[in-house]
Amino acid sequence: MFAFNLTSVPEGPVAPRTGLLRPPHGDVRTPAFMPVGTLATVKALLPEEVAAAGAEILLVNAYHLYLRPGHEIVADLGGVHHFMQWSGPILSDSGGFQVFSLASLRRVDESGVRFRSHIDGSEHDYTPELALAVQRALGVDVAMPLDHVVPGGASENDARAAADRTLRWYERSRAAAGDLAVFAIVQGGTFPALRRQHARALAALDAPGYSVGGLSVGEAKELMWAMTEATVAELPTDRPRYLMGVGSPEDLVNGVARGVDMFDCVLPTRLGRTGALFTDAGRVAVANARHRHVPRPPDPGCDCLLCARFSMAYLHHLFRNRELLGYRLATIHNVRYLVRLTERMRTAIAARRFADFAVDYLGHYQPADDAVRAEQRARWHPPRAAGPLV
Repeated sequence: MFAFNLTSVPEGPVAPRTGLLRPPHGDVRTPAFMPVGTLATVKALLPEEVAAAGAEILLVNAYHLYLRPGHEIVADLGGVHHFMQWSGPILSDSGGFQVFSLASLRRVDESGVRFRSHIDGSEHDYTPELALAVQRALGVDVAMPLDHVVPGGASENDARAAADRTLRWYERSRAAAGDLAVFAIVQGGTFPALRRQHARALAALDAPGYSVGGLSVGEAKELMWAMTEATVAELPTDRPRYLMGVGSPEDLVNGVARGVDMFDCVLPTRLGRTGALFTDAGRVAVANARHRHVPRPPDPGCDCLLCARFSMAYLHHLFRNRELLGYRLATIHNVRYLVRLTERMRTAIAARRFADFAVDYLGHYQPADDAVRAEQRARWHPPRAAGPLV
């Protein structure tokens, strides 16, 4: 019921590649970006608008749906596909990150996590088995196990203990999964030897796919990519690799350069609602006064609904007046932009031109953060294990 096939021949274990993910609800071409529908909705968009943006797979969050409306209700109503009226594949995050970041933790031990809900303060015992029971009830195509997430600045001893526990929890999760595909999640903080060790241990368990977790939590970009390389280098080449919670355009390019197949992030929808657009030159602030008289589309190279029909001046007008249509159009654009970016990278890989594409793209794209922009040369350094991009 689940398969993955490479559709290109990568130059090594840490190198750009294309593939075909085959979960029960349809095929997904990789590299792929998964829009986030935390509560069974991609914020502000209809399912058909998400599909029109080119997305082939979505992500929902088991922790949030467990708390509200409850996985049993979703199951009674026909499962999450019917509940949200999305016919394509759905991957679910177990909510491990949310448990450790949103909830008030009461206890973490070998059995699982006891926490207070961030919604109403109710207490819950969340175990690896329960996390899988929730995801089975939702009826998703791909599930994530409960993992032990540590803060970005955790010590090596704490990171090792969490990685070891994540490994044991994965074995329990897979035993509870039935015929549901459950990816393994590699932890290890910012310690490369620990990352490699954890990745090798999980690779020996022959998981259907592998996720790189515990990154993009505030560490420097170059450190995130070093940890990604250390992890990916130890993973089986014939299984999908998923970098969790990463979604800036420059990060997608850097991730694909390192052999990552799947990404997710709330960034495109969050930025859409707050008035920032992705473009090849970097982010554009919609409410900036210089856009008031611009008759051109926001991004002339884009084929989304916003850029095909409306001017930047109109979008600026919508945001200045807090019109809901502006938030929706900006969100449609940002989702389409990231999906289109993965399409462009797949085309470049197929033509064996990814190195040229990456150097050209990253040479023009300006990150939003001034500190990040100042470090851009180091961040653009190609993966060591994959060889130079030029």
